[in-house]
Amino acid sequence: MSSAGISSVDRLTTSLRKLLERSNELKPDGGIEPALTSTNFGGELETIIRRAEGGITASAQDHYAALETACRNIFYDLLASTSIEETSFSQIWNLLDIVSLLSDIPLCEPGLVFWLVEELLDSQTIDGCRVVFDYLDSRRERLTAKHFKQKQLIILRACNELLRRLSRAEDTVFCGRVFIFMFQSFPLGDRSSVNLRGEYHVENVTVFDKNSGKQAIMADSFDGAMDMDQAPDATRKENTILGDLTVAAASEGQSSTPQPPDNTAKTVKFDAQEDKLQESEPDTEALYPIFWSLQDVFSQPTRLFETSTFESFKSGLDLTFRKFKAVQQHQQSRGTSKLTSAAHRPLKRKRAGAESDQQDLAGSFNPRYLTSRDLFDLEISDLAFRRHILVQGLILVDFLLSLTPKAKKKLENTSNKSVLYNYTLPEEEFKWATAMRAEIATYLQQGQEGKFYYRMVDTVLSRDKNWVHWKAEGCPLIKQPPIASESFIESQKGAQKTSAPKRIRPTPMGSLDLSFLLNTGDEGQAHGLEILKKPARYTLPKVEDFKAPIMEDEFDLDMPKTEAEKESIAVAKASKMWRTLRIASKNRLNLFDKLEDGNGLGPLFDPPPAAKGDDVDQAKKEGVEGERPAEQENMGVNEVQDGVATEPVPPAIEVT
Repeated sequence: MSSAGISSVDRLTTSLRKLLERSNELKPDGGIEPALTSTNFGGELETIIRRAEGGITASAQDHYAALETACRNIFYDLLASTSIEETSFSQIWNLLDIVSLLSDIPLCEPGLVFWLVEELLDSQTIDGCRVVFDYLDSRRERLTAKHFKQKQLIILRACNELLRRLSRAEDTVFCGRVFIFMFQSFPLGDRSSVNLRGEYHVENVTVFDKNSGKQAIMADSFDGAMDMDQAPDATRKENTILGDLTVAAASEGQSSTPQPPDNTAKTVKFDAQEDKLQESEPDTEALYPIFWSLQDVFSQPTRLFETSTFESFKSGLDLTFRKFKAVQQHQQSRGTSKLTSAAHRPLKRKRAGAESDQQDLAGSFNPRYLTSRDLFDLEISDLAFRRHILVQGLILVDFLLSLTPKAKKKLENTSNKSVLYNYTLPEEEFKWATAMRAEIATYLQQGQEGKFYYRMVDTVLSRDKNWVHWKAEGCPLIKQPPIASESFIESQKGAQKTSAPKRIRPTPMGSLDLSFLLNTGDEGQAHGLEILKKPARYTLPKVEDFKAPIMEDEFDLDMPKTEAEKESIAVAKASKMWRTLRIASKNRLNLFDKLEDGNGLGPLFDPPPAAKGDDVDQAKKEGVEGERPAEQENMGVNEVQDGVATEPVPPAIEVT
């Protein structure tokens, strides 16, 4: 480097140290929080750097190189002199904040801050890397807000290198933090972690003991190859396992000496017992190789396109599921026998035991299965282990159901043909897969927090189907382009017009016109409100008032034009007759005996004349009043002539 370049590096180094001294004054207690911002320095940050760069006459790349060299010099000095456990290590956090601010202006390379973080992770232990990730988690949004394209490859490389150092068994939580940091940093539709070609992890091979239990014991005892002729029982059992393991479970313990040929009854009894055992709980020793061989299919599902492999998988998964149900039934039966002893325990101990069981179940994680034959009984007795295996089966069954003609039709117009398969699931296999999925779903809902566990699994698998469809479409952009300003203004006007208060109509829809109430009326006419006060609106009508309307309805019934008109007239007539009967029941109840079906209401309208010589009470009972004063004779009162009640005479109307 030339002398001009070296002098510029020295000036930049001096300027950066002044900024660090300023940051120490702002954060005297050290630590990661709070983060330094441009407001803490005011305009001093850019002024110092511009002044230090005054002697540089080269291009912008030389400016970036000089500032990067100055930052690395200070970074290496601090890293060599301080430990991450010390309080003075906060100067490195301050330096990273300053570099992040300079990259946002931009006065340095945008990826410089992550280059320094990558070297910091390489220089620390696992515990130190946890502290570094505390800093990254607190600054994630700020570090990835600007110039992310120049930073994304550095973030991906640093995180992957750290994941290679971590143990999936011992550093499970830390691995999750690293993955979450990457998921939150990268956009949702980024292709960096998308398996576009649909390749499977075939290198993940599950190694297990393929020899039978007796062969393994003899191999350990003799420390060499076993002579097959000296162990006919073991040989027969191995061959039976490769053919039909359920038969081996039934025949285990039987002598290899053939039965006498004439003992036919005993042979029939043995076959019956064998069929019964096949339907019962599978033997653990016989299930062991079948169970672990399922992992080969789980890691490479396309092997199921072969008929022989599919049949083996079906039988193996059925046997495994049957064994899991039997184990759960045994555990439930043992649990009911322990209820009496658990009832005598103190309440505090019960709660502590329940909490510890929940913590063990929630924190159970196996990065790799232990396939030892001696541990197989203990593994299948663990509820978390059984759930993990059945979730694997559920994923594979969903993969098979995605190969039905109906499911493949939804993806026929997609562009990424590498994740589409020519194999179509037959109808018989579709029925088996549907039934098996329902059984697995029912099983996962049982046990401790089973409902919650299955809901979580089902939610994840349902969302994964959307990701599969997105991948089949070629991973289109999830982030949509911004809306044009003209469209936004137009939609805003439409929304304002829709939400604006509307003018009320003078007569709302469905309401009556009440304008007559406001009518003042012409000369000689009553006011609108006065019309409502007329006695005709609230006085009870007379029986005779319904006579003419009923006769008109009877006349109209003889000549209707349509059936609907005839029905409406009949309803109107029935209403009038019912009201007539209601009114007549108050003072003409004695005439109801003279009514006959089909003859109308004539006796009510034309009552018979009263007998002569009746007393005044009988006359009043028939509606006849006694003598009235002379001034009331012309006012429409009932008159009695020869003992017969007549209609009221209306008063005389004076014509003007």
